[in-house]
Amino acid sequence: MKTTVEISDSLLEQAKRLASHERTTLRALVEEALRRHLAKRKTAKPFKLRRVTFRGKGLQPRSSVVGWQEIRDTIYERRGA
Repeated sequence: MKTTVEISDSLLEQAKRLASHERTTLRALVEEALRRHLAKRKTAKPFKLRRVTFRGKGLQPRSSVVGWQEIRDTIYERRGA
C-alpha cells in the first residue's frame, strides 16, 4: 500500500544516509523502525501511579476552613515563592 508521510528534511536525510550505509532501502528502514516501535509499545506496561500515603492525620483543623491560597502560602512560607 502506498501512503504519504510528511517528515522533516533533516530526518529524511539522516534516514537516507543510514539506509545507504546499511545497503538497504528507505522503505525497509522505515518499516523496520515502525515494526520495532509498535512491538515495543505492545509489550510495554502502562504507567501506573503507585499509592503513597503519609502517617499523618489529614488536614490540620486550621487548614480545613481556610482557602487554597492560604494553604499555598503556608506551604511556600520561607521558601521565596
